[in-house]
Amino acid sequence: MRVKVFAAAAMAFAVVMLAVPVAAHHAVGGEYDASKPVTVTGTVTKVEWVNPHSRIYFDVVEPDGKVTNWSVELAARVVLERMGWNGRSLKIGEKVTVRGDQARSGAPMLNARAREQRELQAAKGAPPEYPITRADGTPVLNDR
Repeated sequence: MRVKVFAAAAMAFAVVMLAVPVAAHHAVGGEYDASKPVTVTGTVTKVEWVNPHSRIYFDVVEPDGKVTNWSVELAARVVLERMGWNGRSLKIGEKVTVRGDQARSGAPMLNARAREQRELQAAKGAPPEYPITRADGTPVLNDR
């Protein structure tokens, strides 16, 4: 009887542990809309150098003077580090222009990595377009 209880408990634990990684990841298309590309320019207010996706927050001044804090979802830290990026690649107060897919909800959030991947795949050797650039046009993200 003890063996059956132990085996059942071990099986339940294994099922739960295997399900966690599957539930933890999401499809980019579920949260961001590729048919809503946006380009916004603002001042960096925060950099979250975390997993599973790093984020940059920046203030955008609207034409009416209202300031909106946007966030951009980036790739995982390890992917960014392989491309030579680190948590200090952008400085608080630095002005950036970001291109990406806006959140389906219309919230001031966008995803820069999905659009860049589609453009690089479609370009087939054409010069890449960078989703994040500094005020002077220097690419920040995926500077290869």
